Amino acid sequence: MVLERQCHGNTQLPRCWAKLTETDGADSRCETAAALLARRSAPLRVVKPAPEPIWKAPAPKNYTGYFDAAVARLKAERRYRSFVDLERMAGSFPSAIWHSPQGPREVTVWCSNDYLGMGQHPAVVEAMTRAAARHGTGAGGTRNISGTSHPIVELEAELADLHGEEAALVFTSGYVSNQTGISTLAKLIPNCLILSDALNHNSMIEGVRQSGCDKVVFSHNDLAHLEELLQAAGERPKLIVFESVYSMDGDVAPIRQICDLAERYGAMTYIDEVHAVGMYGPRGAGLAERLGVMHRIDVIEGTLGKAFGVMGGYIAGAASVIDAVRSYAPGFIFSTALPPSVAAAATASVRHLKTSPAERQGQQCQVAQVKDALIRADLPMLATPTHIVPVMVGDAEACKAASDRLLEKHGIYIQPINYPTVPRGTERLRITPGPLHTGAHIEALTQALVETWKALDLPFSGLALEPQERMQPAGKMRHSQ
Repeated sequence: MVLERQCHGNTQLPRCWAKLTETDGADSRCETAAALLARRSAPLRVVKPAPEPIWKAPAPKNYTGYFDAAVARLKAERRYRSFVDLERMAGSFPSAIWHSPQGPREVTVWCSNDYLGMGQHPAVVEAMTRAAARHGTGAGGTRNISGTSHPIVELEAELADLHGEEAALVFTSGYVSNQTGISTLAKLIPNCLILSDALNHNSMIEGVRQSGCDKVVFSHNDLAHLEELLQAAGERPKLIVFESVYSMDGDVAPIRQICDLAERYGAMTYIDEVHAVGMYGPRGAGLAERLGVMHRIDVIEGTLGKAFGVMGGYIAGAASVIDAVRSYAPGFIFSTALPPSVAAAATASVRHLKTSPAERQGQQCQVAQVKDALIRADLPMLATPTHIVPVMVGDAEACKAASDRLLEKHGIYIQPINYPTVPRGTERLRITPGPLHTGAHIEALTQALVETWKALDLPFSGLALEPQERMQPAGKMRHSQ
């Protein structure tokens, strides 16, 4: 049988509950309950119930329902993103084959980040195919295992030379180079304060966040605010992170003045040139090169996947800085290296654009023609000093409808840009003219946009918006994520 007792009051027994078991039968030689109670030195055990067998556990929840609900929210907010099935045809850029529900159809692409069409350049294609035939298709592992191929070594030397730096380090993407580059640099600087521009790209924001360092956000391109924050920081180490060309509004940073402030207050500088390398400067090293201030920047980050037409990202700087990132950055150490064929193609593209201004000049000419045509058509174009041409819509549903109509009716592909890439109410079509767009392409684009604006009853502008009229909640929104 089972006996229970509670010890309390003035007794000298421990305060506890216990269960004592005595076997049945008169001949039992087990100790009685009274004898056990007298044995104060013997510890009392509380027997815990055994856990339920796993097969009796509650059935798992319908976890897919969480994801269905998340996607449904995007659709309800009219910002669910659909991908267009395109097949780029080398030798025919900017034309592509759209695999539509009704079958294949040729369209003109107006939103590619292969800004100069280098993805189809014969020298780049040949370098990739030749390297694949020689080295095979894969990298063979991380750089620390077997992935440091000779084409990557050559590429890093080419990039260091491009930016006039001692060394460069290649990553698998521009996103990774920012994310792991910024976080690693800041972690290695004791008590580092990061000062980040309000419109920095998500990859930079993630790098700042993952560093675990203190951060302050200065208003977009606001030098007075930046100086105020630098003064408040005192003597502690500081890292200023900013972009040269901002990809959604198409405006540029006051690089020279930021360098002045960095030098005055003893801050390190990190610039993202992903939307500038290949396109600006005498050798395509970016906006800092064009302004003659490249030597004043501590770390330059760029991409191989936009104007250079391949894929990958990189940072360039002093040998000690690059070696430290190489030795500490998880996003570099634990990632499989770029394949030799990709590295070889990127090297060929960088080398070509160092000496050939034709692609840059062609792009600038076509950008000017597109801007002129859109202004003459009274379309609401955001004025920019760069190759990025935003046409403002201001509504997510209308932006998607405009994109769909341009594709289906006119054979023109321009992806809609909605929240969270830009703030709600600033939705747009982002046009990126390149040297391979012709006058006929520009005329067809303008006519298609006018027809679409009229058909959807979208507002015309009459004037290009001035830069100071840009809506700037974007920075706060992005940094609040």
